[in-house]
Amino acid sequence: MKKLKNYAALISLIFICLGCNKEVKNQTEPIEKTQEGTKARIKTVHGDIVFKFYPEKAPNTVKRIQTLMKESFYDGLTFHRVVPGFVAQGGDPTGTGRGGSGKKLQAEFNDLKHVKGTVAMARAQSPDSADSQFYICLAPTPHLDGNYTIFGQVIEGLEILDKITVGDKMISVTLEK
Repeated sequence: MKKLKNYAALISLIFICLGCNKEVKNQTEPIEKTQEGTKARIKTVHGDIVFKFYPEKAPNTVKRIQTLMKESFYDGLTFHRVVPGFVAQGGDPTGTGRGGSGKKLQAEFNDLKHVKGTVAMARAQSPDSADSQFYICLAPTPHLDGNYTIFGQVIEGLEILDKITVGDKMISVTLEK
């Protein structure tokens, strides 16, 4: 399997170097050069949490979450569920864990793993029931792999995650390049 991955990487590199396939070339550019709003900043009373998006792994989810951020949907909402060593969850305007934005998303399960700082969509039993609620992993949670839409990863403020408690507000949630 490793040889196959190496072979695929070599073929991609040849296409990039020769400039024969513009689509492949564009896909290998860093996200920062090809997408507006490649990161999000969650301001909390404990400090800021910054995460990067994975638009190539969950394009519709990323687009919807970014739209909600642009509309200031998350500003002032709380982390209504915090389970130490598991997840911190927010994005419910009612603060009960039952609310949302009113628009369900189709699941975009991918091959990313649930590690500390993974940002993914919370949902009910149905795979296509995610809305606006998301969670951030406080520790590796491999039993969730392949069952939830992962759309981001914390790149700054991992230490802040351990300070989050139930009821802490997301003062603001904004997009950054």
